[in-house]
Amino acid sequence: MLQRLIEMINNLADPEPESSALAVEDYKLAAAALLVHATLVDGKVDDNEKFKLRQLLRDHFNLPEQEVDAFIKLAKREEHEAVDLYGFTRRLTKQLDAEGRMEIIEMLWEIAFSDGVLHEYESHLIWRVAELMHVSTPDRIRLRQLVEARQAKT
Repeated sequence: MLQRLIEMINNLADPEPESSALAVEDYKLAAAALLVHATLVDGKVDDNEKFKLRQLLRDHFNLPEQEVDAFIKLAKREEHEAVDLYGFTRRLTKQLDAEGRMEIIEMLWEIAFSDGVLHEYESHLIWRVAELMHVSTPDRIRLRQLVEARQAKT
């Protein structure tokens, strides 16, 4: 009985996905929850941020349009229940190579700049996520500049 309790606690602390399909979904959900958090972190969510969130999720994860809203709802619930960023970043770091982790940072910059104002909380969030996912400072800054340049063209 004690052994079963120990196993149950261990599984709660670090659950392993049962299949590779589940692991992919877990990675997508962790990324989406971070993107949702980025829309919320400055205290206001405007239409540009909502549009950019939908666009990033649809395009980056190849989601059919009819599934985007349900996925966002699930990501919002995941974000709301989270106590910190580590759970998301750990899952992403486990699933993604360096290039994939940089794509997440780039998407976070896209959200941060989508309303035309980079808030200090957004910048801090991206710095913290990049640190937790082992994305270097030069790469984080380069991605910021890349997104800023794209924003300036539109």
